[in-house]
Amino acid sequence: MNLSPPMLTRHSWIFLRINNSCFLSIMPSSCKSSISPSKRKFLLTFASLAALYPIIRFLGFNVPKKPRIVEITKVLAAGEFHIASDFMLFDDGTDAWAISRRCTHLGCTVNYHEKEKIVECPCHQSRFTATGKVLHGPAKKNLASYKVEKLDAGGYIVTI
Repeated sequence: MNLSPPMLTRHSWIFLRINNSCFLSIMPSSCKSSISPSKRKFLLTFASLAALYPIIRFLGFNVPKKPRIVEITKVLAAGEFHIASDFMLFDDGTDAWAISRRCTHLGCTVNYHEKEKIVECPCHQSRFTATGKVLHGPAKKNLASYKVEKLDAGGYIVTI
């Protein structure tokens, strides 16, 4: 039993021989395959999927967004807030933070109620704390928070 492949010439066929039967080949008419049609179909399907996997991964690749930097020149006193189109900035005197204005339930723009000190979604009345934590749903996730830097000259830099 010879398991080594035959010497290849320019006009020869490529055979992989296992137990003197053609397992995988570019088959001439003289080679009889011992692989059942169901095994051949499985091997062809597996090889096709293996070849398509890198292409599918490439098509599904998303380039991450660059962070957006917003400078707020307004100086907030302790307990004040600033509302922008896509975030709310709060300052309690010792710390400053910013949260998203997009509700995590369906993406509506949330509003801050200063008297109650809560953030509420007008669409389905999800309520959040001023730090973005869910008080009650239907939203299940907290609001996104953003990095805030206090400037020495006054003002803030928010990184979205």
